Amino acid sequence: MNRYGGFNGPALLLGLLGVLLALPAAAGQAFVNIGTGGVTGVYYPAGQHLCRLFNAARDEHGMRCTAESTGGSVFNLNMIRSGDMDFGVAQSDLQHHAYHGSGRFEAFGPARHLRAMFSLHPEPLTLVVHPDSGIESLDDLRGQRVNIGNPGSGQRAMMEELLDELGWDHDTFARVAELPSREQAQALCDNRVDAFVFSVGHPSAAIQEPIATCNARLVSLEGAAIDRLVNETPYYMAAEVPARTYPGQEDTIRTYGVGATLVTSERTSNEAAYALTRAVFENFDTFRGLHPAFAGLEREAMVDEGLSAPLHPGARRYFREAGWIHD
Repeated sequence: MNRYGGFNGPALLLGLLGVLLALPAAAGQAFVNIGTGGVTGVYYPAGQHLCRLFNAARDEHGMRCTAESTGGSVFNLNMIRSGDMDFGVAQSDLQHHAYHGSGRFEAFGPARHLRAMFSLHPEPLTLVVHPDSGIESLDDLRGQRVNIGNPGSGQRAMMEELLDELGWDHDTFARVAELPSREQAQALCDNRVDAFVFSVGHPSAAIQEPIATCNARLVSLEGAAIDRLVNETPYYMAAEVPARTYPGQEDTIRTYGVGATLVTSERTSNEAAYALTRAVFENFDTFRGLHPAFAGLEREAMVDEGLSAPLHPGARRYFREAGWIHD
């Protein structure tokens, strides 16, 4: 210290070095973003809640998180593949196809740098029909006006795979709409489409809206083609929407579906992945209470269900510390 009470050059440099060394290890990645989906679905609030928990611990890790509304699973995976997004919510089937370079990702080849974080809520494929459509089954969609979802969305990917299994194409319908999820309820109630099929966690505002607005109905999706999809693919499972999930829904709706997962890549720092995983699981009861679709989540199941890509080392570190994986 000099005679004026300040530090001399060497002491100042040593002090600054000490401060820098004391900063969080993740200081090199000051911001992270999470790609979600349309604002009426579950992905968008899921991403917001993930960021809220992450940001609450900012004093510990020194990073800030933002959640962005996007076109959905395919968009998120493509952005992660290209390095333009850190994390993204994506359906389990699309995580599988992106990692292995199959399905709609075949032309791009395997994305072996993708990494899984953890799974989220189940997403039954849900058929919603206009009350005057006369649609009572999957086969009744023939000759109807159907929204199959916007290109790049998870619902579109599932619908295309279902059409292939059925041996149908777009000409099977009177008209095909490609509306994003935020527009499909209004289109149904305006009688511009007769039905839409949407993969979503329940209960969902995207389903509640047309039921409340125009008495839309839910219809089960069953049959041999769906049985084959469930039995022959690693990412589909039988699913249902329990009776009375929505007003006027007296019967359980039987269908199939995927799970929502959180995906990243090996480019994301171990510190960022660890901090996000820790923020969620250290506040697990809070997270489960943030949306009705999360109410049935179980910690141990989230570690491996629906995950095709390898776990990110940061997530693996937390799960190992928690005693949920041993390697």
